[in-house]
Amino acid sequence: MTDDQLTRYRESIDNIDAALVFMLAERFKITQAVGTYKAAQGLPPADPGREDRQIARLRRLAADAHLDPEFSEKFLRFIIDEVIRHHEKLQG
Repeated sequence: MTDDQLTRYRESIDNIDAALVFMLAERFKITQAVGTYKAAQGLPPADPGREDRQIARLRRLAADAHLDPEFSEKFLRFIIDEVIRHHEKLQG
């Protein structure tokens, strides 16, 4: 038999995971549009300055939220690398 409190925690986690997936999907729709625009304008797929600013911003937000900034940076870096990979495909 499952503990009711544990079940409620897990249901909340499942809801948050679903929200994360939908938020990531929405983010990637927008970054795909950015990649298409960059390709049409002859802009490079990566913007290291922007990436650095975004990582610094996310680290500050993470600290404010009591989330490990190292974790948040790894998470954002993974997303940025994936976006750049998609942008490179659009250029080629």
